[in-house]
Amino acid sequence: MTTETTGLLGIHHAALICSDYARSKDFYVRVLGLRILAENHRAVRDSWKLDLALPDGSQLELFSFPSPPARPSRPEAQGLRHLAFRVAALEPFIERLARHGVTCEPIRVDEYTGRRFTFFADPDDLPLELYETG
Repeated sequence: MTTETTGLLGIHHAALICSDYARSKDFYVRVLGLRILAENHRAVRDSWKLDLALPDGSQLELFSFPSPPARPSRPEAQGLRHLAFRVAALEPFIERLARHGVTCEPIRVDEYTGRRFTFFADPDDLPLELYETG
């Protein structure tokens, strides 16, 4: 399919709600290395909104809200399952995460594509994936 038939050009952003804004901001900026595009406090909602850039032009929006409910993820709940990041090679990024105390699951191989991948979690236990494309 082409963009002329679907109209979709790609994913612009994914939005995440965190329980501890400062902790999650540190994780996504310092640990994962995402660049801050904008940071705004929305006083009416007592909420922060942080726009983060990935190298391919897509974005993550990080929100804070007072007392957000926990996200059920285990056993796997209905809805968005995980967020996957493309990497050229797994090992250097796994080593980067380990230097920050983040543990990754054992590397697996996608049975359909033959590509390697692993999972880890953000500070709110949101499942994140590294998918080797390189």
